[in-house]
Amino acid sequence: MGSEETVQSGSSKKANPGKATILALGKAFPHQLVMQEFLVDGYFKNTNCDNPDLKQKLARLCKTTTVKTRYVVMSEEILQKYPELAAEGLPTVKQRLDICNDAVTQMAIEASQICIKNWGRSMSDITHLVYVSSSEARLPGGDLYLARGLGLNPETQRIMLYFMGCSGGVAGLRVAKDIAENNPGSRVLLATSETTIIGFKPPSIDRPYDLVGVALFGDGAGAMIIGTDPVSYSERPLFELHTAIQNFLPETEKIIDGKLTEEGISFKLARELPHIIEDNVEGFCHKLMRNAGVAEKEYNKLFWAVHPGGPAILNRIEKRLDLLPEKLNASRRALMDYGNASSNTIVYVLEYMIEESFKIKEKNENCEWGLILAFGPGITFEGILARNLTV
Repeated sequence: MGSEETVQSGSSKKANPGKATILALGKAFPHQLVMQEFLVDGYFKNTNCDNPDLKQKLARLCKTTTVKTRYVVMSEEILQKYPELAAEGLPTVKQRLDICNDAVTQMAIEASQICIKNWGRSMSDITHLVYVSSSEARLPGGDLYLARGLGLNPETQRIMLYFMGCSGGVAGLRVAKDIAENNPGSRVLLATSETTIIGFKPPSIDRPYDLVGVALFGDGAGAMIIGTDPVSYSERPLFELHTAIQNFLPETEKIIDGKLTEEGISFKLARELPHIIEDNVEGFCHKLMRNAGVAEKEYNKLFWAVHPGGPAILNRIEKRLDLLPEKLNASRRALMDYGNASSNTIVYVLEYMIEESFKIKEKNENCEWGLILAFGPGITFEGILARNLTV
């Protein structure tokens, strides 16, 4: 596994007393870097498939996703050890979970260590742990293995969020916010970790939708420290989390349809997913915006940290809200560099949002308030009204 350190600047604005803030970010990745331009040939070689129609379809999808690079746990060494993973119809869930459980724990440990280093305080100051993953299944859960791997105090209070898909990172942030605000002085470690091995399959004419995942999804881990009332001499808050809400859309549970079977996870993304998000995103955002005193339709006065489920979703949101192209720069950069890494991706978006904020500051523009958004199975909308404290 590998980790990436990011320089995170101190805050120039003060957080409101009692409001949860993100105090540090961290991320980590497996060593295997996949260049999108080489993915098609490698995937068809590793799965011993020579179907030219499917190969051409995947090549088209790889271009439309806008992804340039991704990190993945899957490797030739793993396929040599477990050749059944590249075969059709074999019961391989045990093998997949053996690989995934170890991989997500290691990535979560590394991302958390980087985050704690960026935070600058002792690991012993962590009071709560929120762990998010859709890539493992075991008892006890990954939260315990992460706590043990980090050497957290056995009295650290833990909670797991499993199989929430792409909305898991923001859901975890909502839960961490509630914990921090209801336990004064607490410091919450939020960790997310995902790998696509749980759903890796060979190409099949019976499952053309699988190729979307092959072209889009990546692996990795993310971490955040959340707490209220930052200590002025040792903590540098990045974002204040003002209001968090969650909504699900009735009768849409089959739009993102996933099942854990003997062959691993299989899922279908309905074609109408981007359209459904477009139709409902404005009303959802209005519920958050009214708390910031921002008038309806004044979307370009906000910053936008949106989970990049795919370019079609970002394009639809941009169009519906009439956003300036640069408003989704952080989301598009995260998608280009890491793919859709499920729950982790919001961490990468927030890191890029800090960089984008400096560009805005240089132009003497002000986007103090903004929205952190993600969409997952349900269809579930997760949203947080936030203040950027770095500008």
